[in-house]
Amino acid sequence: MPTGRTDASEAGASVTGTRNSTGDTGGINTYKGQERALRADRLGTPGLLLSVLAASAPLMVVAGVMPTVFGVMGIVGQPLLYVILGIVLMLFGVGYAEMSRHVHNAGAFYAYIARGLGATAGAGASFVALVAYSAMQVGIYGILGFEVSGLFATYLDVELRWWIPALVCVAVVGVLGWLKIDLNAKVLGVLLVVECALVVVFDIAAVGKPGPEGLSLHAFDPETLTGAGLGTALCFCIAAFVGFEQAPVYAEETSRPQVVVSRVMFLAVGYAALFLAVSSWALTVAAGPGSIAATSLEEGPGMLFGLTEDRLGATFTDVLHVLFVTGMFAALLSFHNVVARYAFAMGREGLLPARFGRTSRTSGAPATGSMLQSGLSAVIVAAFAVTDDNPAGDPTAPVLHLFTWMGNVGALGVILLMATASFAVIAFFVRRGAGRAQAPRLVASGLAGLALLAIAVLTVRDFDVLVGSGPGSVLNLLLPGVIVLALAGGLVHGAVLRRTRPAVHAGIGLGNEAFQLEKAAESRPAPR
Repeated sequence: MPTGRTDASEAGASVTGTRNSTGDTGGINTYKGQERALRADRLGTPGLLLSVLAASAPLMVVAGVMPTVFGVMGIVGQPLLYVILGIVLMLFGVGYAEMSRHVHNAGAFYAYIARGLGATAGAGASFVALVAYSAMQVGIYGILGFEVSGLFATYLDVELRWWIPALVCVAVVGVLGWLKIDLNAKVLGVLLVVECALVVVFDIAAVGKPGPEGLSLHAFDPETLTGAGLGTALCFCIAAFVGFEQAPVYAEETSRPQVVVSRVMFLAVGYAALFLAVSSWALTVAAGPGSIAATSLEEGPGMLFGLTEDRLGATFTDVLHVLFVTGMFAALLSFHNVVARYAFAMGREGLLPARFGRTSRTSGAPATGSMLQSGLSAVIVAAFAVTDDNPAGDPTAPVLHLFTWMGNVGALGVILLMATASFAVIAFFVRRGAGRAQAPRLVASGLAGLALLAIAVLTVRDFDVLVGSGPGSVLNLLLPGVIVLALAGGLVHGAVLRRTRPAVHAGIGLGNEAFQLEKAAESRPAPR
């Protein structure tokens, strides 16, 4: 290979290194095989598809994201926006899926970036991924706690602070994170299927009993995408797709990863685009295209439940409220699994302490990474809960801030990771001497990368709208700065490793391949 990122076959000698007094081989820990690798053949296509779709929390998107885009941003053409973004993410998936055939690593994003743009860039991406997905998960704890406390007040007449159910959920998710991934997939699958089924029932009811303006396709008119809130809407809507890109994270735990991972990514994007476009269109039909913006702005998440009760009755609506909570729980569990696996991959490759690169002997789950995420979530929820005791302030402010601040910080990080991964795919195959057969994939990756980069720029520009801070607020710099600091920290860490521990630096992005190289090196007879 030309000079640049070292391939697995070329890195064997440097990766295996020499065992030192601590039992380390220059950064890639030498614990027993069952602790160094995730359990294989745990997930097939259905289990993996359900795991990644659960992260998008479809009901939370329909009840929470869609009214915000309609009302706050005034974008009536939201259904068309999901179709356009579906096309962009399909283009992204072309190169991303091809990359997944060559690289199987639980640190998917940063592993791909490391193999395409270099190990130091991969180290920077690893920190961004860890922070971004952690932020998205912690944000959901806020809105889930708020909704659960509302259910207790409505149905049990019990006043419950939002942070109590949030912390209970942190503990439950942490326990499930220790269990087998196939069990987690079953839990996620049941919750997701029921949740989506109820939304489809609402869609059918809305079409069967449209609002005062009747059946209308006005929301698919390109002219409905005009408006100052378009850039902000793009960030909100692309966040609704988050989850499909997590499929390669589970590559080491799937049967036939070369086939299953790419298949699941395209199925997830296609399903999400169709589901979101149809459901947002059904909302415009039920409320009327001419009044959807005003109704959304006035009622917020309550709009869906009000429209549902008018058509399907109070009992169905009560069940929908409960599924709203369980859908968020499914998303929490999905994000938890992803963050734990990123931490595992980083520990295995020396980017985090070696203990993070071990798995549980009983379940094969990345136990230390799971503990890290649970502890971090508990600390952040507790920090926001402290401000909940201010009697002079808005009691909903801490939870709403937790959800909007953390959610949008995470969304920005994921958008930047997708854009960078698109360019990394191009670099990876070009340096491997890609011919005409790869040209369509490279063009698709380039187009997706440019589109995602444009969305990231618009997101930063309109961050005050995203988090409701207003122009001139320090939060407009502070919150995106979290991602910048994560990137800078990762790049500095990678540069230090390159200088002080070159064997560790050489193994960034190699994942289980480095482990297999090490085993092969250890099994060779010593030279005489």
